[in-house]
Amino acid sequence: MKISRRVLFAAAACAMMASAAPAMADLKFGVAAEPYPPFTSKDPSGKWVGWEIDLMDAVCAELKEKCEVVEVAWDGIIPALQAKQFDLIWSSMSITGERKKTIDFSSMYYDTPTVIIGNKDGDMDITPAHLSGKTIGVQVSTIHQRYIEKHYASAGATVKTYQTQDEANQDLAAGRLDYIQADGAALDAFLKTDQGKSCCELKGQVAPDAEILGEGVGAGIRKDDTALKAKIDAAIATLAKNGTFVKITEKYPELKPQIILPQ
Repeated sequence: MKISRRVLFAAAACAMMASAAPAMADLKFGVAAEPYPPFTSKDPSGKWVGWEIDLMDAVCAELKEKCEVVEVAWDGIIPALQAKQFDLIWSSMSITGERKKTIDFSSMYYDTPTVIIGNKDGDMDITPAHLSGKTIGVQVSTIHQRYIEKHYASAGATVKTYQTQDEANQDLAAGRLDYIQADGAALDAFLKTDQGKSCCELKGQVAPDAEILGEGVGAGIRKDDTALKAKIDAAIATLAKNGTFVKITEKYPELKPQIILPQ
């Protein structure tokens, strides 16, 4: 059978294109597009960096999987997971009973106290009654928004929401807020910046509320994806035992006073 040169050329071209095409990722990690240093943010070149990104790389190496980051707005991250835009949420999402109604979670890969910071005035009273009439900033669609609305707004405080934690930090530094509530590790990192040192101070840790504040941070996974949950849980357990969590955290000294690692 004769094969024309045109057919041979087309076949060769297809083979070249196939070999040149980038390899598809085995796992896609959904990360909130909003910066959340020191856990997730972009460097000047646009590359994702931070503690959670380093841990993601370690998890993928342990699983021998090729992984990539898919960025999405925080307030739409659970619907995006359910729509299968990526395989798991990897974005400092707290494990809460409310979220468990919709998605599943891996085991905890870090935890941190929930704290309030405010302007430097020496007043460390953060009881709801004392903060009545004050304006408290929180990132939208977070456990902190729910907590402030339940415990502080009901006592007379005003809640102001922000798309990103950085926006809330900037408004506090500029005097447009009285207080901010967020994870202790993230706010501790802000307080160690030149801007944070000059404007603000740690006021204290909020009263417990396990129903809202949850059980630490885990990977958000679709409820039917039990195989992926098992793989991620196993990787987290291995990295905790072999010291990888500690090695990664040593690169971020600002986290050490606040972060709680899995054992």
